[in-house]
Amino acid sequence: GMAQAALGAAGLHLDELNKLRVLDPEAAQQTAQLREECRAFLDKIVEFQKIVGSLIELVDQLAKAAEREKMKAIGARNLLKSMAKQREAQEQQLQALIAEKKMQLERYRVEYETLCKIEADQNEFIDQFIFQK
Repeated sequence: GMAQAALGAAGLHLDELNKLRVLDPEAAQQTAQLREECRAFLDKIVEFQKIVGSLIELVDQLAKAAEREKMKAIGARNLLKSMAKQREAQEQQLQALIAEKKMQLERYRVEYETLCKIEADQNEFIDQFIFQK
């Protein structure tokens, strides 16, 4: 008892194996426990970093996929726009063609009426000529 008290006064302690220690056994045990808790905490931090890392990677992949889909949608929209413009241009061409053909038809109609009148006049002249004889 006295030897232990003397050692304690000098800041030295005997452990359960009677080895000389600078820390008293309880402080040594608490230090070891704290070291273990720190190690476990560090392991959890590393694990957390891995999870966060994979989460960031996943979000990044989703963002890239969303960007690709957006580009596809923009492409499809532009294609539709250009197709609509093409259709509009075709429609205008056809309208112009229809107008042109209508004018041509009107010219033919007038020409036909004129020819019919000439034919009628000539027939009348022939009839008068025949009856005169």
